[in-house]
This record gives sequence, structure tokens and C-alpha cells, in this order.
Amino acid sequence: MLFTLSRCSSPGSGSSSRALNRTFFNPSFHVNVKSSTSRITLRPSPSSFLLRRSLTYSSSSRSLIDHKPSSASNISQKDASVPHPSIITEIVHPQSPPPPPATATPTSTSPSAEVSPPAPKSILDKLPKWASPAKPYLALTRIDKPIGSLLLFWPCTWSITMASTVLHLPPSVPLFYISLFGLGALIMRGAGCTINDMWDANMDAKVERTKTRPIAAGDVTQFQALTFLGVQLSAGLAVLTQLNWYSIALGASSLSLVVLYPFMKRITYYPQVVFGATFNWGVFLGWSAVAGVVDWTITAPLYVGGIAWGIAYDMIYAHQDKYDDVKAGVKSMALRFPDNSRTVISVLNTTFISLLTLTGHLAGLGPLYYLISVGSAASHLAWQTMTVNFDNRLDCWKKFCSNGYLGGLIWLGIAADYVQQVLLAVPA
Repeated sequence: MLFTLSRCSSPGSGSSSRALNRTFFNPSFHVNVKSSTSRITLRPSPSSFLLRRSLTYSSSSRSLIDHKPSSASNISQKDASVPHPSIITEIVHPQSPPPPPATATPTSTSPSAEVSPPAPKSILDKLPKWASPAKPYLALTRIDKPIGSLLLFWPCTWSITMASTVLHLPPSVPLFYISLFGLGALIMRGAGCTINDMWDANMDAKVERTKTRPIAAGDVTQFQALTFLGVQLSAGLAVLTQLNWYSIALGASSLSLVVLYPFMKRITYYPQVVFGATFNWGVFLGWSAVAGVVDWTITAPLYVGGIAWGIAYDMIYAHQDKYDDVKAGVKSMALRFPDNSRTVISVLNTTFISLLTLTGHLAGLGPLYYLISVGSAASHLAWQTMTVNFDNRLDCWKKFCSNGYLGGLIWLGIAADYVQQVLLAVPA
């Protein structure tokens, strides 16, 4: 520092140099510089009682610091404006802080900093070794996560049981079709997952929660997935052919929605609308399977209400991946309404409950339906809407999965009314 500042004075300006020294240094120090050695001694004046310090510079350090006096004209503006390389390193390219110890707990409460909990063990991890080649394909169907199959299955059971009540059919009819539709829901939900993963392979690889899916992880190729999809659709067709021709045509028409849904996530912030329309198509199909044709007067409000319900719970589901979806280019209503999701979901759930009530009135259902189906659904959805934490992935997943129980409660009320009106012959 002494040598650098000495270059700022011109030769022969002793008084200016001394003034500069008095300005920038402690006036109680006298500096003696001996040019014949590399030793600089800072000696306190008689009026000071500071400690003596000696700074010894090795001869090699003289190559780094120029001791030759120079004029101010030798320091260019460029030299003065360029910071020291260490400053550039620390500001422009800062070093990463050392990693925290293994026992440290994260202190950040920012939603974006939240780390997903480790995936729990699934039934696929318990497969024997001889069945390991089938594991990627079973994972592709999400058979270890039955919530999707349940959400596809429940609207079918609503309309099957409701039609059986209206037409006063024997118990064997709803039992047979509920069993058949349960198998169909399991197969077609798996086929829908395969189609979705084939579409979204590149996007899934960018999202933390989905990057381990078989196609995104490279465990299954696109061609293998396409071949497996052919097997799934063939099995679904085998189930569909057990129905009447009207229902076969109606069921086949739903495939357009299944294929369309993954594409909608790329072009609109409202893919949940298509999702709701797809997952509640069973309202029409279940009624036509039992009655031969669809009673649009009863099923239309139930279908629209089911769409509202599907949009609501899929919005909760979408909040799990909202930070990754921005990077991956995936659109959803969770991103369209980031600050108003609770309000939107409240309106959707209110619409669902209102249309459930209207459907019961149009179908002539009794008080058990309103008490169990409508009342339980209203209470559950109110709890779900008020307590869901949109910034907590685990809570979003739990609230989403709770809709599987909700669908069962709604069916239970319809089934209780069927027992009352058909089996016990007690009018509503």
C-alpha cells in the first residue's frame, strides 16, 4: 500500500508526499524506507505508545509490487477502473458455500426451497426377481397408485346404482356392471397413463416428481410403450364388448379425450377442464350400460358437476409441480390462478354440491342420498378447501387422494337409497 500510494506523487514533491502520508496514515508514525534492503520499519514517534511492528518483504515479493517511483501519468484510467481479480472472482463468480453437515436441518421456509419427501416403498418393490422385467410396465400403469383408478371408477358406480334405483333393477344388475366397470377403470386408467407418459417424456424428465417414470428415465422406450399400449387397449376393448352397442360406441368416443388431455397441457392453462370431462365420462357410460340408452336429463347435471369436482381436485394435484412446471413449460390452472386457487376451488366445489342436489331431485332419490352423499361431500370438500396447503407437496397429495374416499361416500348414499327404494320397497 505504501509503495502504491507513493506512485501518486511526482518526483521531488516532498512536501506533497509528506502531506499525503499525514492524510492517509496515522500521524504518530514515522516511516523509514531503506532502499538497500527489503525491510520496512514502522517506528512510533516519541509521543505514541503503540507496539512496534516490522513487516519484512521477501525479495521475491518485489516482483509483485513495483518499488520504483513513477509519475501519476504512468497510472492510466484503465488501471484505476479495473478491480482486483479477486474482487471479480468473489462478486461475478462467487464461490459456492461449503455444503452443510449431514445432520444439519434446512432453515428455509420458502415454498420453492421445499424438498420433496422420499418416495415411499410401493408394492412394485416387493416383486420377486423373476418378475422384475415386468416392473417398468407395471410402473407405467401406476398400478401401485390406485387413486387414479378410483377417481375414474366412482362416477361409473354413481350412474349404475342411480339407474338401477330409477328402473328398480335386481341387485345382480348393479353388482355385475360395477365389477365390470371396476376392471375397465383399472385397465383404461393404465392406458391413459401410458399415453400421457409417451406425450410427456421430455417434460417429465425436467420435473422432480416425475423424472423417475419409466419412459422419462429410459427404462421403457417409446416403441415398447406403444406396443404395451396396444395390449392395454385390446384388454379395454374386451371389457367394452361386454356392453350393448350403444355403450360400445359411447365408450369408444371417450378415447379422443384421453389422447387430447396431455396435448392440452402445452397450449392452454385449462387442461383440467379436459381432465374432468375425461374422468367423468363414466356417468354416461354407466347409465347406458344398465338402461340401454342415456337419460340425459339426469346424467347431464351429474356429469357437469363431476367435471367441476375433477377440475378442483386436479388443481390441487397440479400445485405439487407448479415450480417445476414453469421450467418444463407445462401449463395448468394452478399457474393460471396462483394466488386465487382457493377461491376458484371453492366455487367449483359449490357447483358440484349444487348439481349433486339437483341430480338427486331429478332422479327422485330420498333423504338418505341427501344426508350421506350430499351432506358428507359438502363437509369433506369444505374441510379440504379450507385446510389444503398449496405450498406443501405432501399435503397437496394427501388432499388429492382424499377424493378417493369422497367418491365412495357419494356412492354409499346412492346405494343406501337403492336399498331403501328397491330392496325394502320403501318409497323415498
